[in-house]
Amino acid sequence: MVKKLVLALVLVAMTASPSLAKTIVFATDATWPPMEFVDSNHKITGLAVDLMEAAGKEAGFTPEFKAVAWDGIFAGLAAGKYDAICSSVTITDDRKKSMDFSTPYMTVKQALVIPKKSDAKCIEDMKGKTLGAQISTTGHFAVKKSEGVKDKSYDEVGLAFEDLFNGRIDGVVCDDPVAKLYALKKDNYKDALKIACIIPADDEMYGVAVKKGDKETLALINKGLEAVKQKGIEKEILKKWLGTAE
Repeated sequence: MVKKLVLALVLVAMTASPSLAKTIVFATDATWPPMEFVDSNHKITGLAVDLMEAAGKEAGFTPEFKAVAWDGIFAGLAAGKYDAICSSVTITDDRKKSMDFSTPYMTVKQALVIPKKSDAKCIEDMKGKTLGAQISTTGHFAVKKSEGVKDKSYDEVGLAFEDLFNGRIDGVVCDDPVAKLYALKKDNYKDALKIACIIPADDEMYGVAVKKGDKETLALINKGLEAVKQKGIEKEILKKWLGTAE
């Protein structure tokens, strides 16, 4: 009888306590506001963090976020240092060769940010100019493909914007939600910078990356993402961070 009672109490505790649910450790380069960044309380936060927390509640996993520098984030996944990457990772055919992706959770484009005093209309007008971007991001790839443009890479996109603000480079290319925050909302920058254009290209889709073949983790993440979408939670999160549900 005692054994049965103990077993019953354990089962109740496991059901009631979310801390005992499966934990998924997400790596994130928390330097990409409003998607993922460190707030004034030194906590990792942002749109993607809210999304994974909501997905966890729906699918029965506990998300844990680990700050990892972008330049080593994919190697860490392959080495098993964490379970997944939720860090505004664009789904590409090349990346699919070495990792698996969740269903897409957001569509973005690349934007060019320049000083307000500049007359440039888009990246074609920047020949002979120096454009900054975070290293090994889609924005960086776009700069390197642009004919006649000088490329300067940074470990963090915020450093690129600081150089742009101080006149050390001529523009920054990055995902449009990040561009909008720095150019239109961030104190100091919003009066000095503007978005010149959205660079013509196919839409990019963000996905959560998991180690190749990790079907269990992928299924949980997809289950959670589908639930937050169906219940309208996704739109609430988008509106909170972007001011729009689209």
